[in-house]
Amino acid sequence: MPPLQAPGPDPDSPAAEPKAARVTLLAHSYWPENSPPQRRWTALLREFCAFGWEFDVVTPVAHFPAGRRELPPELAGRAFRRQEGQFTELIRRVPYLPHGNSHLARLLGQCFSAALSVPLGLLTRRPDVVIVTAPSLPILAAGYLLARLRRVPLIVEMRDAWPDLARDSRMVRGRVKSVVETAVEFVQKHADLVVTVTEGFAHTLRSRGLQNVATVSNGLHVDTIPVMGPPAPERDVFEALYLGNHGESQRLDVAIRASALVGDAMHLHLVGHGTQSPALEKLAAELGAPVTFHPPLHGQDVMDRYASADTCIVSLRDDWKSFETTIPSKTYEVLAVGRHVTAVVKGEAARIIEDAEAGDIVPSNPEAVAALWRELAADRSRLVRSEASRQWVKEHADYTQLAAKYMAIISDLLSETPAPQR
Repeated sequence: MPPLQAPGPDPDSPAAEPKAARVTLLAHSYWPENSPPQRRWTALLREFCAFGWEFDVVTPVAHFPAGRRELPPELAGRAFRRQEGQFTELIRRVPYLPHGNSHLARLLGQCFSAALSVPLGLLTRRPDVVIVTAPSLPILAAGYLLARLRRVPLIVEMRDAWPDLARDSRMVRGRVKSVVETAVEFVQKHADLVVTVTEGFAHTLRSRGLQNVATVSNGLHVDTIPVMGPPAPERDVFEALYLGNHGESQRLDVAIRASALVGDAMHLHLVGHGTQSPALEKLAAELGAPVTFHPPLHGQDVMDRYASADTCIVSLRDDWKSFETTIPSKTYEVLAVGRHVTAVVKGEAARIIEDAEAGDIVPSNPEAVAALWRELAADRSRLVRSEASRQWVKEHADYTQLAAKYMAIISDLLSETPAPQR
């Protein structure tokens, strides 16, 4: 498969001003996988590489989500071999440990790959800066060590609210700080820059004394997302759609229970996979809920599901405080296609839905969600959305602008870093 060509730089774009640099990026998942870090950095590198930035990506052999390699070696990569990316980046692959849905096996695999990322990172071209992207926690330590050994600045990218999430999810308990919390806070405090994807978590880190914190949100290239026409004005069965991870964080059991309450007057489509998938399928069967489970979809298949949906679900559990500063990664795509949003979220994510005039905020309980869906089915005029949500994404979450901001932030950091450290 030949590498995709990056678009040529626009000389009038503000992203043309920062001086190009060389970056070593450590990520626990990257192209050709389909995952949140892959989608974010594929979109960012499209812009970075167009402006002459050089990237060496250190990442495991592609094995997400099954925990084993399913793609041919020419795509998945080979351990310790160099591989050309989609743009001008060079990919260095580390081995991985096969695993299933076991949290412990996955953690051990991440530790194994992170440990090997340090020596392999030392074999890449000498960078101007090291960027490490969490939430894979072991790779944070690898990024810290690599940056110190290379004697270059370290940028830590926190895509989730760690270490707060560790306590909310009961990964750690009690009043005494855990090893996980201490380690994450150590890396954050010793990084030259911490990049968050939400303003709320940036504020949280600043309140803890971190000075050098910036926000570069998730997003998408709006011009790659088609606009959906409004749903049919009349329809016998109301259709709700969820695309994304099926994990503990999403509490998709609420949507399944809500669909069971509505009954045959609706149908719920759940697209994706996750650690909770078996339990969710069992729950739907026990309740006789009108639910269809789909494997992860890509490309036109995703657009077809959007076109068929009356409303799209954005969901995070409401009993973890850290989620008040978390935005589900699919939010921006749902806003861009222009579908009504059933938003089972609080905090910053709820504010975005309101600002974008994208849909309805509803409490995380089956009765409330079911009541909303009955109301929407009875008055389908509420499903017709304006261009406001797509316009919001253009103004706040288009990767062309986000990458320009990121490049400027990195350039400012490098210009302020003493020469001996670099």
